Amino acid sequence: MDSGQSFRFPVTHNAVSLDIKGNKTEIIICKYDDKFLVIVTQIGCMGTILHARKEESVLTDPTYSVSIIFGKRDEPWLLACGRQLIEHISCSGSSMHLVLSLGLKDHSPETLKDVTLAVIENRLW
Repeated sequence: MDSGQSFRFPVTHNAVSLDIKGNKTEIIICKYDDKFLVIVTQIGCMGTILHARKEESVLTDPTYSVSIIFGKRDEPWLLACGRQLIEHISCSGSSMHLVLSLGLKDHSPETLKDVTLAVIENRLW
């Protein structure tokens, strides 16, 4: 391998570090061919993992499906965060799914609102 050759991460991504409610928060957003992967962590690892998608029907308005793949199932605000992000992705014209990992110290509505806004500000859609 030529040592003068530089390599880039092959997936389009965006990474940001910020403070949310006094907690250092790392956000990584990756764009794949068929989905977005968003990792938000305050604990240094992945947390609850959600899958969100838009479901279209000829007869009705679109609906949004958010399910928990792994992690806390008793946190409705995590589902709300996933729903807001998939709605934003859909309204921007993309039909891609979202895989969202939330490793947060605080699951309050205020924290999740700030997380949602930070992801939208740094979006790849």
